[in-house]
Amino acid sequence: MPALRRVPPGLALASALALALTACSGAGKGESGTLPDPKGSWAVESLTTGGRTLHAPENARVDLTEKDATGNYGCNGFTAAVAFSGTSAVTVTPGTTSVRSCPAMEFEKEFSRLFKGRLAIDRGPDRLTLKTSDGSTIAMSTKPPVPNAPLHDTWWTVESLVTGDTVAPLPAEAAGKARFRLTAGLAASGSLGCNRFSAQATGDGAQLTFGPLTTTRMACEGAVGEVERKLTELFAADPLTWDIEGRTLTLTAPDGRGLVAQGASATE
Repeated sequence: MPALRRVPPGLALASALALALTACSGAGKGESGTLPDPKGSWAVESLTTGGRTLHAPENARVDLTEKDATGNYGCNGFTAAVAFSGTSAVTVTPGTTSVRSCPAMEFEKEFSRLFKGRLAIDRGPDRLTLKTSDGSTIAMSTKPPVPNAPLHDTWWTVESLVTGDTVAPLPAEAAGKARFRLTAGLAASGSLGCNRFSAQATGDGAQLTFGPLTTTRMACEGAVGEVERKLTELFAADPLTWDIEGRTLTLTAPDGRGLVAQGASATE
C-alpha cells in the first residue's frame, strides 16, 4: 500500500484557492460566451418608467447595427444613429419616423422618449435591457419578428377609426362586429358592423379604390349605426392608402380619415 504524503495546511489552502479561482474564471468565460451581442434584431417587450410598466405592441422592435438603428415603435417606423461604448452603453441619436395615427400612441410616445441619448446596456441570454439615466428601462428579447399578414384572404376586424391625428377605438357595443376580407382579385365582402356588404375594388401599388357597396338593408341605430355610416363613407373615398405592420392594417383616405384593423392569425 503506497504511503500517504502529508500536505502542509498552508499549501493545501493555496491549492484550493487556486482551483476555485480557475473554476470561477472558466465559469465567467462560459457565461460571457452565451451573452448576446447588443447588435442584432430585438423584440421590445416592455417599458418601465415613472413607476409604471407599459407592455409593448407585438410589432415593437429595434434592429441594431454598428452605426444605425431601425425599428418600429409599435406602429410607426423609425431610424436612428447609434454609437456603442464597447458593450456597456450606446448613445442613440433619433433620425426619421413615420407619422401614422395608431391605437397604442401612449406606448409609442414613451418608447420614442426613452430611446435616445446615452443608454446603459444590461445583457443576458436572449435578452437585452437598455437603461436611461433616470432608471427607466426598455426590455427586449430575441423573439423573431411578427411576419406581415397578407392583404388578401385575411379577415380584418376594425378596431379603431382615425380622424387626422386622433385614433378612437370603436365603442364597446360595436367592437368586433365590423370585419372584411379581400380576395386576390380584390373582391371585398364582410360586415359594416350591422349590415353585410360586398364590393369590387381596384388596386395600384399601396392604394385601393372601392366600387359602390352592395349592402343588406337592416336598420342600424346607436353606436353601431354611427360606425357603419363612417365606414361606408370611408370606403367611398378615392383612393385609400393601405399599409400592414405585422397583423395591423391601416386604410387612410386623402383627407386623413381612416381605420385600423387587426388581421386574424394563422390559427384563428
